[in-house]
Amino acid sequence: MQKRLARIGAAVLSLTAAAAAPAQDYPSRLIRIVVAQAPASGPDLVGRTLAAKFTETWGQQAIVDNRAGANGIIGGDVVAKAKPDGYTLLVGASSAITMNPFVYKSLPHDPLRDLMPVSQTASNVMALVVAPTLPAPNVKTLVALAKSRPNEIVFASAGIGNLTHLSAELFAITAGVKLVHAPYKGSTPAWIDLMSGQVALMFTTTQGIAPHLERGKLKLLATCSEKRAIAFPQTPTLIESGYPGLVMTGWTGLFAPAGTPAEIVSKLSREVVRTLALPEIRERMAGQGSEAVSSAPEVFSAFVKAEAAKWQKVIRTAGLEHTQ
Repeated sequence: MQKRLARIGAAVLSLTAAAAAPAQDYPSRLIRIVVAQAPASGPDLVGRTLAAKFTETWGQQAIVDNRAGANGIIGGDVVAKAKPDGYTLLVGASSAITMNPFVYKSLPHDPLRDLMPVSQTASNVMALVVAPTLPAPNVKTLVALAKSRPNEIVFASAGIGNLTHLSAELFAITAGVKLVHAPYKGSTPAWIDLMSGQVALMFTTTQGIAPHLERGKLKLLATCSEKRAIAFPQTPTLIESGYPGLVMTGWTGLFAPAGTPAEIVSKLSREVVRTLALPEIRERMAGQGSEAVSSAPEVFSAFVKAEAAKWQKVIRTAGLEHTQ
């Protein structure tokens, strides 16, 4: 009996050591970072920054694989169905992770179940901008105008079910106004019609809006973060405009396939934290309109769950649940 127990114990130790070995040796070959957006986008900048630092630190090549389309579903699906060994990772955005599961009737994967949070990577300030011709110099006036003209004020978005759309829905619910949604295929055509006055307003990230504000092509009424945006210190937040707790933030994060060993996830997270703390990286991202933000896996996981619960409620209240 003792010999049998000894053999069992040795087998268990052997299996444990074998399971730990991949994590200890990681990485030992090429790492692929899938970016679910197009080249030169904010998430792409994050992906390429991490790829360069992973390569430099570990001596193993890390590359970016852009898989844009379908509101992040295509890229996310590649990673969700990859082997959970840390060699296929995802830079995913808030819309794809915390909104898609509730907007779409069916998905090829469940981002909240099939992807494992590693670390947040960036935060992007959202802003409420309006057409230059709209007679609304501030949020209070805009709300009064919308209440006097229910179902007449049109807002643009970069597509159904993403952050630009649902931020406007959350604002309308909170302010008690009825707006009309005009979805576009991307931000660029939406901005063009907004600047020409074809639509009245839009919620968008602050990336790239400064030149349009300076030329009078857009009016910035409020930012949507907890504190005033560093780039626009004179602009009040929605909280300051009379809507406590109304915060909408765009973000990206690094994810691995569910089931990836915790030791590998922790190693990845530590390297992300180290990389995003570097002054030159923070400065470069700030120049692109993003704030470098990193977190431990458990912290990021809790954040993702909270964001998902928040947007599920908005989607349900707006009558958008599983409509696509």
